[in-house]
Amino acid sequence: MTSFQSTIGDEEGIAEELAEGQREISIAEFFEKNKHMLGFDSGARGLVTAVKEAVDNALDATEEAGVLPDIYIEIEEVGDYYRVVIEDNGPGITKEQLPKVFGKLLYGSRFHAREQSRGQQGIGISAAVLYSQLTSGQPAKITSRPKGQSRAQYFELIIDTDTNEPEIKADEEATWDRPHGTRIELEMEANMRARGQLHDYVKHTAVVNPHARIELREPGLDEPMKFERATDELPAETKEIRPHPHGVELGALIKMLEATESYSVSGFLQEEFTRVGKKTADSVIDNFRDVHYGRELSWTPPRAHDDRDVAAAVGEAVANKGKAATADFAEGVAETVASNDRLSRAELATIVGNVAETVETDTGKTFGGTVRENAVDAAWRAITGVDADGEPAGGAAGAADGDDEDGDAGDAESPLVADAYALVDEATSTRKDDAAVQAMADALTRRFLNLDGGAFRITRDDLERLVADAANFVAEQHDATFGETARENVVEAFWSRARTVPDDPPKVRDIAGDRDTSADLLAAMRTTDILAPPTDCLAPITAELVEAGLRKEYDADFYAAATRDAEVHGGDPFIVEAGIAYGGSIPAEGSVELLRFANRVPLVYQRGACATTDVIKSIGWRNYGLDQPGGSGLPNGPAVISIHVASTNVPFTSESKDALANVPAIEDEIELAVREAARELKSYLNKRRSMQQRREKQDVLGKILPEMADKVSEVTGRPRPDIDGALARIMNNVSVEREVSDGTVTLVVENHSDVNEQLEITDIVSTEPTDPSEGTVVDMDGEWFVQWKPEVPSGDERELTYAVDDDAEFEVSVGGVETEKLTVNA
Repeated sequence: MTSFQSTIGDEEGIAEELAEGQREISIAEFFEKNKHMLGFDSGARGLVTAVKEAVDNALDATEEAGVLPDIYIEIEEVGDYYRVVIEDNGPGITKEQLPKVFGKLLYGSRFHAREQSRGQQGIGISAAVLYSQLTSGQPAKITSRPKGQSRAQYFELIIDTDTNEPEIKADEEATWDRPHGTRIELEMEANMRARGQLHDYVKHTAVVNPHARIELREPGLDEPMKFERATDELPAETKEIRPHPHGVELGALIKMLEATESYSVSGFLQEEFTRVGKKTADSVIDNFRDVHYGRELSWTPPRAHDDRDVAAAVGEAVANKGKAATADFAEGVAETVASNDRLSRAELATIVGNVAETVETDTGKTFGGTVRENAVDAAWRAITGVDADGEPAGGAAGAADGDDEDGDAGDAESPLVADAYALVDEATSTRKDDAAVQAMADALTRRFLNLDGGAFRITRDDLERLVADAANFVAEQHDATFGETARENVVEAFWSRARTVPDDPPKVRDIAGDRDTSADLLAAMRTTDILAPPTDCLAPITAELVEAGLRKEYDADFYAAATRDAEVHGGDPFIVEAGIAYGGSIPAEGSVELLRFANRVPLVYQRGACATTDVIKSIGWRNYGLDQPGGSGLPNGPAVISIHVASTNVPFTSESKDALANVPAIEDEIELAVREAARELKSYLNKRRSMQQRREKQDVLGKILPEMADKVSEVTGRPRPDIDGALARIMNNVSVEREVSDGTVTLVVENHSDVNEQLEITDIVSTEPTDPSEGTVVDMDGEWFVQWKPEVPSGDERELTYAVDDDAEFEVSVGGVETEKLTVNA
């Protein structure tokens, strides 16, 4: 029965009618109906996204201009709408560029640049303008004053979604108190339900950009939120790099081949890619030859005891050159051939050419191209034992295909079979008996003889198929099994001894016009060892500033940070940094706070869809001292974990840039960075527990020792034992005791621990001290500070002295050793 769908289109003119309804749409029109893809899916989130896009632009602009960022954010409720204002002190935007920057989607300066930046696509801020006009009907109001200009330029504009072009409503000069910078004002339908996410974004931006000063004013705040800069050091300036050979795909490579001005493959590689010089280009071309042309199998030349006479064969192939010249030529070729362990036909041709030139110089006889080709053919037959019809001497290879019922290789075994036997025997285990190895060698030789041409040229893929076919034949005919590992070893044995051919690669234009050849070049690029891309295109925060950012915004007891070395994904370099803050005023209830960043931008939404979160959940945090119910998931405890990924091309899950995609190379580096910082946390927590146990033990001993001394005195009737110093000795502490006699103060420092201690001792004295031993005296408003920095070896003691009036008061402070390892009686 004919279905209804099968009859559609039978009517005449239906295709033309449908065609009339089709039209091109602009990118602005597309995002007008799909604004959720850019993070504007609700009023609450739209407000956060608008602030984010403007602040990201401000940070990029100020850093590129070498200016420490001062960013002002103001949110004001205006009737049914919210007005968002963002100001910066950047270099400003020229009058010609400003309308396109804010009023045209996919307009920007960073999309094609391979260097780290927050914005890349040219969508963010213009998408905020689009969202503003769609929800409020009001134009964006922009003021910008380029550095050095006396007046600012003021614009009001909207985006024409039909053409994706700015529609300017106002264009005039204006006065502005900032010497340079940009101000954008947007009015939009929004709400403050995402206040928490907004505050997180601003706070986290301050954490990951410690060089920036940010101020936020919003409804409901009694006073503005201010985040002062923690450093005056700008991020390192990044440099644009060319693509890396390991990061391009086939379509992109073909496009580059079509656009380049280079004619040769070597020139193309060196001009268009980073990390490719002459030597690397040559390596890529050699690999290209292997993939595109294949390699030539090499064989063992005749030895002294062999009956294959290379000299005689060459001599017979040469005519009309005179007896002496012919003999010199034939013997020269034979001697050079014999000096090689293995030879391919191309290598033999080189030998013949070199010997011919030498003999021509010595004798004056010319050995032209035809003579040389005849000599190569003759010598090659002598080396391989293959006659002019392409058949091996003795018919040995035929036995492998079952021509010889007994499987005997014959009286005169082919040298190819003997070579193949040696390689197969070397590549397989001792469990393969001689008959199996011989059968495999015979089968391989027969298949090699069937290759086109006499040079035994073959690609690796074809070699793998050929070995598999021979192994299957041997399994069927000789009941001998060559498994996957044996086959791989046999392939590698032949391939590693095969020679790269000297054929010139095709010209660039020819490669560009042939998809398969382009694919061969791409495969060669990917298999060549090439240095990782340079990292001066990246500006990591650095471990020191990651820690400084955490210290600035989180009051904690412990901080640690780690910055990994650069790695590569898809040809794009990336660096992962991690930081951990623990204890202090960080809430202990619930999960740790996870901060996610990409190119110094906080990722506020879609935490559950982010690769960073997946990695943190997969780590066994109990090993590092944090509680983790069930042994997986986010750990609990008073901790903040910060992850920053810097790259020239961050792999986000969507255009809204809220979450990192699950890229194994990046996930591995995130885990390594986190574990590096977590190991420091583990050491800190272990030490803290140890110190806690030590304190508890000292408290107990401090109570028990006096009671024991009293009891001993009571039982023995003797004076109470002197227990001063006993606690320090039992606990292996450093003890500091004071003795005052006849105006001399002595601090006795004894080290009962098993390590040397470097101490910092300060004695605060109410009267002026004199004659300090190896110390310094500082007068501060009527108090004198006597300071020493003694090193006390394990089991040793030091005496620190000075003179003072008898009525002086003292207060000693000891640093350089944990309080729990210190006993002070001074």
